[in-house]
Amino acid sequence: MRIGEYASGGISTRSTTLQQRPKTPISPAVPAGVVDDIRQIEIEALLRLGIGKPTIARAAAAARHNGTSIERELLANRWVDAESYYAALARALRLPFLAQLDPALIHDDQTLDTQLSDTRSVRLDYADKAMIAIVPEAGRLLALARTIEARPGLAERIIVTTPTAMRDAIWRVGATRRVKQSIGTLFEDSGRFSARIVLSGKQGFIAGALLCAFGFAAFSNLPLIAIVHLALSLVYMAAILLRICALRYRRGPQPAPQPTERLPVYSVFVALYKEAEVAGQLVAALKQLNWPTAKLDIKLICEADDHATIAALEKQDLGPQFEIVAVPVAHPRTKPKALNYALGAARGEFLVIYDAEDRPHPDQLRAAYATFLASRNDIACLQAPLIVSNVGGSWISAAFALEYAALFRLLLPMLAKHRLPMPLGGTSNHLRVADLKACGGWDPYNVTEDADLGLRLYRLGYRCGVIDCPTYEDAPTTRDVWLNQRTRWFKGWLQTWLVMMRAPGKLMREMGVWPFVVFQVLIGGMLVASLTHPWMIMLILTAASYMMLGFPMPGTGEALLFLIDVSNMLGSYVVLLVLGRRAMLRDEKRKVGWRWVALPLYWMLISAAAWRAVWQLHFKPFFWDKTPHLPTASPPTMRSAPASSP
Repeated sequence: MRIGEYASGGISTRSTTLQQRPKTPISPAVPAGVVDDIRQIEIEALLRLGIGKPTIARAAAAARHNGTSIERELLANRWVDAESYYAALARALRLPFLAQLDPALIHDDQTLDTQLSDTRSVRLDYADKAMIAIVPEAGRLLALARTIEARPGLAERIIVTTPTAMRDAIWRVGATRRVKQSIGTLFEDSGRFSARIVLSGKQGFIAGALLCAFGFAAFSNLPLIAIVHLALSLVYMAAILLRICALRYRRGPQPAPQPTERLPVYSVFVALYKEAEVAGQLVAALKQLNWPTAKLDIKLICEADDHATIAALEKQDLGPQFEIVAVPVAHPRTKPKALNYALGAARGEFLVIYDAEDRPHPDQLRAAYATFLASRNDIACLQAPLIVSNVGGSWISAAFALEYAALFRLLLPMLAKHRLPMPLGGTSNHLRVADLKACGGWDPYNVTEDADLGLRLYRLGYRCGVIDCPTYEDAPTTRDVWLNQRTRWFKGWLQTWLVMMRAPGKLMREMGVWPFVVFQVLIGGMLVASLTHPWMIMLILTAASYMMLGFPMPGTGEALLFLIDVSNMLGSYVVLLVLGRRAMLRDEKRKVGWRWVALPLYWMLISAAAWRAVWQLHFKPFFWDKTPHLPTASPPTMRSAPASSP
């Protein structure tokens, strides 16, 4: 509804009028129990503004239930039109109203960003005088009117505007400064955590020395190659054994979702680039989140030159909980840079990251909040499981689904249970905003900012956990799309490992010995396994040919290496298959069907992506290879059942 015109006895800026006029009786439609903790002045002001009593009653009930104000519920649920509402407040205060603010009138400084998260007032520097643009509140209208009367001339310096208009102007004013900070803050404040420098001087020297030593040994009869072969094979095997340990994981009881009363504000960040085709699906999925609308802060973060995506989002029926944030064009053009840009404007106590193609379970925010309340204070992040919804799309998506099931439903929960380092997934990370800011936000130069953040949190003393409520998304179904995505992931894992290993001794002291070993096996072992898989196959084929001729003899070192290599290769396939199927639901297993026989080919693609990432790390270290997305053909049925039943 739109706010109607005032009655002649509307709210006056004269305090005597406000004090002496008879109080407007509360409608019987507003139960006394609903308004007993709502300030009388807010209801009186809203009635005087022409808002209907049934509407106020509905908003009052929602306000008491959610721990908000009547005004906020009216605006968040669009029971009143925001522009008409603030124009009405301006008339009640006898102040001018502006539906838009000129950014050129606002001076930029660091404190300006506070108005993005708590929008109240901003200074406007006109040529002849300075003005203050304010966003008044109905509950404080009497106090504001008294202040204006007590200070002669103040009314001539105040303008009323809307929160949206004020934020739009502030985003534009501070854009250049803000994007520089989103790129440079981590490197300037905590350079040891930044991937801006690919190899430190010491790492470059060591890498060069090792390459020279390996090359010398290759043309000499030194046993160095055999030693390297054994070492890599053992690391490869350790990575497999760590995943085998996940088979023993059993899910414990999960905290019950919290009731709706007094839930905190929750921020939802979605970084989008060239995602016009899935804009409608994304907005529809976010509207299904089971959280009070008045306490949702959804930021759709787009590149400023991505006009197609911005236009597609603007065509959607975006409620007041949505805000489109345009990130100025600047390099590196990465997702973490975009997330950093919007971080200072987060209104929530908690924050979740989603991707453009995600369909989170409606209860996921409640599950995360309940788990945060039941967890230790050092739990800074919770990872929700990602479930592939197009399992039967191709043999690639089937193998991808097996990977995701093993990782998100068995391996990561096992690591969380034992409070070990966790490389996060790129989406559905639920974070405490204060802890996220304390650790420096995301690294804009790391192309797998998720893994980097999870491990950085650990070395700074925080821990990560998991929840069961899933997020559904589609996996790539074609080789080229999959290869580009996986190349970026491997490049980011390489960046993360190099950043963490700049000072191994210090890292071990920060993490502890056993977590340090797990990190090496988890990230280093995965990289070694992926890079050496083709080599293992060639060695196995060569050794098998020799054995047919009676060489090597059983019990020799060559025979031992042969057995380790065979175990590693077969273990790669078997562990991925067994872990994935162990975690999957019956319907998922049916959709995978016979496609699991392609796992050896899938492993070869993994190796190709890993070697491609090594090449890109040298020539294009910060290049973000965009994964295209299309609307899902068959969205999953959202249910409250857990993601898996191991």
